[in-house]
Amino acid sequence: MKITQEIKESTVIMTLDGELDASSSVILDEELSDPEIMKYSKILVDCEKLNYISSAGLGVFISHLQRFEDAQIKLIFYNMQDKVRNVFEILGLDLLMTIVSDYEEARTVSNE
Repeated sequence: MKITQEIKESTVIMTLDGELDASSSVILDEELSDPEIMKYSKILVDCEKLNYISSAGLGVFISHLQRFEDAQIKLIFYNMQDKVRNVFEILGLDLLMTIVSDYEEARTVSNE
């Protein structure tokens, strides 16, 4: 798993490349736990190259949801492959998290 970050104004764009499993979820957790991330209003997660997500990977996102919501930081997933999106939908996580089709839609999502 390769995780890269790009900053654009008040937004962090996090690109996930590979498989998000138990071992790589630790790295993701460190990235999302970084206090610096709390000064942005949006975290956009580009899932185009995310081939697989385990329960540990899902757990990392779930564990940070409340902290981001409390800080009025919007966590938005986009470019999600069908097989990854199906995992979110089967577990009902698409009702808890914002999932959109592409970057343009992700960047225009309101923080409300």
